[in-house]
Amino acid sequence: MFRRTRIPVDLIADMLAQGASAEEILEGYPTLDKERIAMAPLRTGVFPVKRTTSRTPWSGKKPEAERSFPLSDLLRNKR
Repeated sequence: MFRRTRIPVDLIADMLAQGASAEEILEGYPTLDKERIAMAPLRTGVFPVKRTTSRTPWSGKKPEAERSFPLSDLLRNKR
């Protein structure tokens, strides 16, 4: 993340790698400046993003409850 923002540095570096210009990035993220945008690929090169192997921690696990409800029962109870 860029300091005092919630903008991931690797997102900006990926945008630059895909051909986006600094001006295009500034349109979407006006809190950045050209210097920060220029430094994004350098920072991600030095500090690569640690990605987890699975973004779905529930995959491969069984549900705790195996019962289901008809939609009509659920809607009836909501009224």
